[in-house]
Amino acid sequence: MKRDQINIGVYICHCGMNISPKVDVEAVAEFAEGLAHVRIARDYKFMCSSPGQEFIIDDIRQYGLNRIVVASCSPRMHEATFRNACETAGINRHYFQMANIREQAAWVTLDTKEATAKAMDLVAAAVARVTYHRPLESREVKVNKSILVIGGGIAGMQAAISSGNAGYQVYLIEREPSIGGHMAKFDKTFPTLDCAACIMTPKMVEVGQHESIRLFTYSEVVSVEGFVGNYSVRILKKPRFIDESKCNGCGICMEKCPIKKIPSEFNENLSFRTAIYSPFPQAVPNTPVIDPDHCRILAENKPCGACEKFCEAGAIDFNQQPEHMDITVGSIIIATGFKAFDPEPLVQYGYGIYPEVYTSLEFERLNNATGPTGGSILMKGGDFPKRVAIIHCVGSRDAQYREYCSRVCCMYSMKFAHLVREKTGAEVWEFYIDVRSPGKLYEEFYNRVQKEGVHMIRGRVAEVTDILDDPENSEDKGRLTVVAENTLTRRMLRIPVDMVILSVGLEPAEGAGDVGRMIGVSSDGNGWFTELHAKLAPVSTVIKGVFLAGCCQGPKDIPDTVAQAMGASGEAVALLSKGTVMTRAEISFIDPDLCAGCQTCVEVCVYNAIDFDEGRGIATVNELLCQGCGSCAVACPSSAASIKHFTNRQVMEELEAILI
Repeated sequence: MKRDQINIGVYICHCGMNISPKVDVEAVAEFAEGLAHVRIARDYKFMCSSPGQEFIIDDIRQYGLNRIVVASCSPRMHEATFRNACETAGINRHYFQMANIREQAAWVTLDTKEATAKAMDLVAAAVARVTYHRPLESREVKVNKSILVIGGGIAGMQAAISSGNAGYQVYLIEREPSIGGHMAKFDKTFPTLDCAACIMTPKMVEVGQHESIRLFTYSEVVSVEGFVGNYSVRILKKPRFIDESKCNGCGICMEKCPIKKIPSEFNENLSFRTAIYSPFPQAVPNTPVIDPDHCRILAENKPCGACEKFCEAGAIDFNQQPEHMDITVGSIIIATGFKAFDPEPLVQYGYGIYPEVYTSLEFERLNNATGPTGGSILMKGGDFPKRVAIIHCVGSRDAQYREYCSRVCCMYSMKFAHLVREKTGAEVWEFYIDVRSPGKLYEEFYNRVQKEGVHMIRGRVAEVTDILDDPENSEDKGRLTVVAENTLTRRMLRIPVDMVILSVGLEPAEGAGDVGRMIGVSSDGNGWFTELHAKLAPVSTVIKGVFLAGCCQGPKDIPDTVAQAMGASGEAVALLSKGTVMTRAEISFIDPDLCAGCQTCVEVCVYNAIDFDEGRGIATVNELLCQGCGSCAVACPSSAASIKHFTNRQVMEELEAILI
């Protein structure tokens, strides 16, 4: 198409009250009418609405428009919306360009004149660029109707069950010996005080027995390649040194193991386990693991074999080796969960210094029937505490550590207070910044705890110390002192206590960053995975076919985690249900006349989408694998590689229009 045949329509969006109060949209539309090749320019309240899209469709048909520019918000959400409108009207969807005058002008510019001028520059750049757009076409490819779920906590289990119930093959990968995640460590769940094991164990059993779920525990994903609908995944299955097909879960091997003083990770190091162990009684699969770092045979090459000697099933296998397995899936759900904040750097709270200072997860195990004390809340000396302090927001809402609220800390702190009162009758003091209880029945639980006699003190704790006000007072000897200000009464308090529980915040799980880099999912400044849109696409990511579930995206309680897991499963199933997906059109192109055969592009391509044709001596692009990242175009020394829809001419015209 010749340049003199180009007819451009420009549409300026008010975006309700997001753009128009700062940008003079009428002036921008009038300015756009004077740009080269612009046939018509309009402004409208909401361009993304049905009437707004109808304006575009009608104008394309009435005025013979063959290029469209919409100046509104970020293209992340609505570029596809306007491309579809173009396609409906009969022009190629890539004859469209979006100018972001909301985030890049209205929201970030104080002065109206400056914001309007900036919006005009952005519109001029979009018009100059769209002039050189070319028609591009996507291709429809078949998908593999299977789903990979990474993480076996409550989010991963629910996502796997929902997907499996929809008839899809599911591969659930969990790096620990058993599924269950953090929820397996809990005794009660707020606000209804349901038994965590009672509501979670059936789900664990369902996962283990589901005909559509293939469970890989003690395993990790080590590589992900490919594209939506056809991801090639390599899994590393670590050796249990137990033949799972023979083991009957009798537990005799654990009873007979002579190595019995290894701190139990599941019990937060409050008790010990043997060198051959199962994390907890309800573990799925119910197959023990031999710890190669502590087993006499594996770690020291010393004779032992007690477990092998007493195993009637003959399931012990010291010769097992790590295995790599390759699978192909159409979609991926990330459910890597969280880890608890380590409070040791906050020395003022005494964690690691005083033995009766516990983290929230340590208290969960102390309170659990399967924990080190059989569910009795006991101090290390074996006595019941008479006074307990619970400190909120340890590591959360703190500019030096984590600025965000961890969402669950207020509620689980009040749960702890109720359980301490119920089991020991101890006096409980809670120190909080402010109580956040926004969920269903949460405020009611807050009121219940107050009625049970818990002292709620509004104020940050300054320190936990072993220095008492009255050292001669025999009743307070051996106690800790919590020093804090009550900001409501403006009084300093020094409360002697027997036990301190630190309500630590939530952080991204160990290794989550590696998973994100492997798949290509970005993270925010705190390490949580970034969703496509916080409100409209909370489970999707910028990588098509990859979805988020649970706390890997940010702190959540159990109901929200389960709901998001169901949402992620629904999105994955919806994506694959058609049986085909459309490939990207904005992909790499290598000009065979310019290619020097240096293979630099082959080396930098993270998607393995570029091959080298030995016969012709040039690089070629696999259009199914290419994701249009642009690495090859940047690295190519002979400028043979470029990205369709992001050619040098298009980008330079855009820049020059801004700089004029």
